[in-house]
Amino acid sequence: MGEVLSTSARTYAYDQRGHGDSAAVPGPMTLARSVDDLVAVGDAVADRVDLLIGHSWGGAVAILGARRLRARRVIAIDPMIRVVPGTFESEYVDDLRETLSLERGLREGAIRAMYAGSHPSDVAGKLHAMMPMTIGALEHLGGDNDVDGGGWNVRKALENYPVPLDILAAGVDSVMSADDLAFVRERGGPNVAITVFENEGHNLQRSAFDRFAAIVLERIGADAQT
Repeated sequence: MGEVLSTSARTYAYDQRGHGDSAAVPGPMTLARSVDDLVAVGDAVADRVDLLIGHSWGGAVAILGARRLRARRVIAIDPMIRVVPGTFESEYVDDLRETLSLERGLREGAIRAMYAGSHPSDVAGKLHAMMPMTIGALEHLGGDNDVDGGGWNVRKALENYPVPLDILAAGVDSVMSADDLAFVRERGGPNVAITVFENEGHNLQRSAFDRFAAIVLERIGADAQT
């Protein structure tokens, strides 16, 4: 996406703690800490952020961080709005425990096998994020946020959302439930728009890149005219 925007916008990307090049960053894995990290990056690179784009738990971070950064717009890609209590360990941690315990050579093969059939850019993204990751990061994410006790829920922040927000929802294997989408439609307010990518999965920004990029460019163009 950075290449697409490079002629018209200054773009920045960072690895959240626990991921990729920030896998070894110490400290708590709380949602509040992740928002603090986002704000620190935003404060370091711009007086004001025109557009925040976040995916999965990064989507939740973007939704929460936009107020503090005074962002003009947010695009949240299949954001993790709410995790059903008691499901985090079984649905998000257990499936990766064996893979993230493997040494580097074996791990790469396991990740490639896990995402066999996925878009090549999706595989590359997963390798970047997961090769340095530890299972401890996911365990801390769950424990530090009391996710299985109901501690991951950003619905309240979505009520009457104060700036334009596009939620791009996966039509297959989404981390959002139908109830999440119904809540946002009912309570999000006039600034929130939902686009469902019917045949795309959680990493739709890679598997349906052209459609995703078109939405981003359209929103940037509309903002430039206001």
